[in-house]
Amino acid sequence: MTNRLATQQSTYLLQHAEQPVDWYPWGDEALALAKRLDKPILLSIGYAACHWCHVMAHESFADASTAAVMNEGFVNIKVDREERPDIDAVYQMAHQLLRRSGGGWPLTIFLSPQGVPFYSGTYFPGAAPEGQATFRSVLSSVSTVWSEQREALTRQDQALRLALAATVPQFDANAMLDAPVLTQARQQLAAAFDPVQGGFGAAPKFPHPSELGFLLRRAREEGDSQARDMALLTLRKMAEGGLYDQIGGGFFRYSVDTQWRIPHFEKMLCDNGVLLALYADALTLAGEPLFRRVVEDTASWALREMQAASGGFHASLAADDAQGREGHFYAWESEPLRLALSPNEWDVCAAHWGLLDAPNFEGSHWHLFVARSAAVLAGTLQQPEVPLQALITGARAKLLIERDKRERPARDTKLLTGWTALMSTGLARAAAVCQRPDWLQAARRALAFIRTERWQDDGRTSGRLQSLPGQDAFLDDHAFLLEAVLALHDADPQPDDLLFAEAVAKAMLAQFEDRDVGGFFFARHDAPALIHRLKTGLDAATPSGNGTAALALLALSEKLDAPQAARYRTAAERCVRVFAATVRSDPASHTRMLQAAVRARSGFDRPI
Repeated sequence: MTNRLATQQSTYLLQHAEQPVDWYPWGDEALALAKRLDKPILLSIGYAACHWCHVMAHESFADASTAAVMNEGFVNIKVDREERPDIDAVYQMAHQLLRRSGGGWPLTIFLSPQGVPFYSGTYFPGAAPEGQATFRSVLSSVSTVWSEQREALTRQDQALRLALAATVPQFDANAMLDAPVLTQARQQLAAAFDPVQGGFGAAPKFPHPSELGFLLRRAREEGDSQARDMALLTLRKMAEGGLYDQIGGGFFRYSVDTQWRIPHFEKMLCDNGVLLALYADALTLAGEPLFRRVVEDTASWALREMQAASGGFHASLAADDAQGREGHFYAWESEPLRLALSPNEWDVCAAHWGLLDAPNFEGSHWHLFVARSAAVLAGTLQQPEVPLQALITGARAKLLIERDKRERPARDTKLLTGWTALMSTGLARAAAVCQRPDWLQAARRALAFIRTERWQDDGRTSGRLQSLPGQDAFLDDHAFLLEAVLALHDADPQPDDLLFAEAVAKAMLAQFEDRDVGGFFFARHDAPALIHRLKTGLDAATPSGNGTAALALLALSEKLDAPQAARYRTAAERCVRVFAATVRSDPASHTRMLQAAVRARSGFDRPI
């Protein structure tokens, strides 16, 4: 027996199609039903590669008794956050306002029939020690609150709507972005910096690519030695840690420890596209062989495992294997690894990857990281470093062949326009640094896929972009695509690059720009209304759409003659101006917008 999700195209929604929960996709049918029955909505948001989404599905959504409680008391809606990032972004923001804490996935959020949330959380366990909330206990409590405290919920709804409205940036003529704001951003990052392991904050540790990109630019353009040291140490530690797949290349989502050793094992295309570009920039700045290896292996992973025949790139690889065990595809036991290598390779690689130390994953397995670099081993063994590194490279190739015999983690094959564009930018910038025409060709194939399959232009109105078949694109899709076209043009100019870049820019201005004060909304002007219309410059795992749009529009304007250039430059400056007060309040969280401000005004010494 299947539920309504069986007709959907999303891999994530299809994963829930055979559960006993009476799931609805987001849409008019479910929202109208909630209003007619006066039932609260249980909105569950996740994505196909999400480990804890799978755990909650197994513990609760697949359980018939739990499903019965859900079906009786709620209208249940399931959303793929990659398919509908607008819904996810709005309700993640609402969750943070309700709980005063960070969001994540799965997002479990309870809404009034009008779509306003009144209680939220992320993963709720099916069973828990006494005194801790289980999902069943949350369902019971929410039902009680809904039936007995409606007046209080109405007041909370009003307060939440006001709080959401307050997140929209307001133009402030007195808010000036000046050089001290750059210093403040650097100081904020320095205060959170881990001087031993790199990165920012405690576990779980995320890469923060936008912030690292900001520091690299500070190092390159301003000679900022502190920014350089923070960025390069972090990039080295991530590359040597278990956050990076030492055998197959590519980065996992984040590290569960401060030393980057054990990751959350999903691999996301968006993360790797941004990090590929970042390591290419670091290679340009520092020229370190480690950075070159990361660039080469990450690009190879993307082309080997993620690029579809059409040229687009798949969204993600799951953290779990077919048995639901997280990370087991990537982990090793000692004896199989020893048998895959020659005695000499084993002697060197056991020391290199930490196999001489105690198992670091689930008691009896190793997840590989660089415990001792080739340079350290060369000193210990009194051997030249270059042959040792060549031996490690050969061993890595052998282990990749051996590992590929295992049952692979599931791949979410959706081809997201914005994420494909991010990988295209990464490949283009990496190709320019490493002189790899094959990477450029792969990026061109991806761009051709977007232009052929996702872009519509009748020559009379602004073009229309899709993020997925039948799904209108969002701001990020347009901004990342414009950035990708320009990156390819910089690396390998083609006659119609700038014409297409202008078409994308015109569509972005026509369909997303706030015509009153500047900046860009996340969803199109004609998109179905949600409880809040998002407009943010905050950088997250991917850079902000507004910051990227401003940077890309400025880059485009520099390649065009007046008067075409003036239109795009003005839009970029208006975007920076309307976010100025927001950026000043927390510059380290808006580093893409800061970079746009620097580019918009040479010297960065007067109001924008």
